[in-house]
Amino acid sequence: MRPVEDEGCEGHGDLLERGARRLEWARDHMPVLGRVRRRLSKEGALRGVRVGMALHVEAKTGQLALALAEAGADVRLASCNPLSTDDSVATALRESRSLPVFARRGEGHDEYYRNLDSVLDMRPNVVVDDGGDLTQILHTRRRDLLADVWGGCEETTTGVVRLRAMAREGALAYAVMDVNDAMMKHMFDNRYGTGQSTLDGIMAATNLLLAGKRVVVAGYGWCGRGIAMRCRGMGALVTVSEVDPVRAVEALMDGMDVAPMREAIAHADIVVTATGCAGVVGAEDLKVAKDGVVLANAGHFNVEVDQAALAGMARETRQVRENVVRYTLADGRRLDLVAEGRLVNLAAGQGHPVEIMDLSFALQALAVEHVVRNRGRLEPRVHPLPAAFDDEVARAFLEARSARIDALNQSQRDYLGGWREGT
Repeated sequence: MRPVEDEGCEGHGDLLERGARRLEWARDHMPVLGRVRRRLSKEGALRGVRVGMALHVEAKTGQLALALAEAGADVRLASCNPLSTDDSVATALRESRSLPVFARRGEGHDEYYRNLDSVLDMRPNVVVDDGGDLTQILHTRRRDLLADVWGGCEETTTGVVRLRAMAREGALAYAVMDVNDAMMKHMFDNRYGTGQSTLDGIMAATNLLLAGKRVVVAGYGWCGRGIAMRCRGMGALVTVSEVDPVRAVEALMDGMDVAPMREAIAHADIVVTATGCAGVVGAEDLKVAKDGVVLANAGHFNVEVDQAALAGMARETRQVRENVVRYTLADGRRLDLVAEGRLVNLAAGQGHPVEIMDLSFALQALAVEHVVRNRGRLEPRVHPLPAAFDDEVARAFLEARSARIDALNQSQRDYLGGWREGT
């Protein structure tokens, strides 16, 4: 009898069954989104609203899409990364749940953008984006659709950076809710989610030990902190590469070494980038990289490792594992790139833990509802989520974990709100 998760020789029916199981497992472990989806469904809060989504197509995302559909929305879904689609989940959503999904793992460049266009063909009222590609297309070659868009929601740091650049230039045509910077998103999704899932992806792709290895983490934002924390917890010797002096101080005080990439990569066994910037590991860095170094990226786009430089320096390139390509340089050094330099936790793993995405996608559902309820009243800029959303999600999470907290009494509230007496 074959293992239930053996993907090597499964037929269409097996793929469909596996996707259905993964969707069911995700729903069973997403109680916070479950609470939001029950209320939205009962109220029919999104009835008739067209929602276009570009997110990583896997089981947790599938549950968000289904939650919006149950609330009455017409939903279409594409991937925001060519290697992050779980084909079993995409199949189950399309065939078992009748949800239009335009995605498959391993999309080429042209197919990727055709799929995004297929989502936009519905003329969405609300755009749910991860990385900003739908938004970018709407503001360039498909501006004719802007009149139908009431607003959007952005999931990740890279997308928020792009949106803020658009807003500074006066180019942003509609309001976008910054889901990424909500407290219950970035403090947990970016740190604990990225921290665990990045290591999951690297270990699944390489089957290598972390303990005792020298790991360089580029970037010490919330994602980089999570990765560094988890690497050190697994016994790695961690060095942080940063451009921000404040974050570099934080890394030092967290017990990490700090060094420029050029110095650190010469001794690194593993390099993980998590900056959202291009050329973090550049040609000059690659020239001094240690033989056998594993290069992985946890940022949204595959631009952090200079792959053009890497290919130009290589005398031989070959696939050494399913998700690892080895570049052998003229001097014999071997540099191993994981998952084509794409988002390693999804391209080589299953993405963030279910409970983490429960928090993020509960916020996304609330953000979509907020855009719909405030149609025509939100200025065309990047908006923070209302603080009440963080409170609602946090309290629902605590309740799901049977955890209780204290509450201030009236005397304490009066004390904190006063100023005349300090004793």
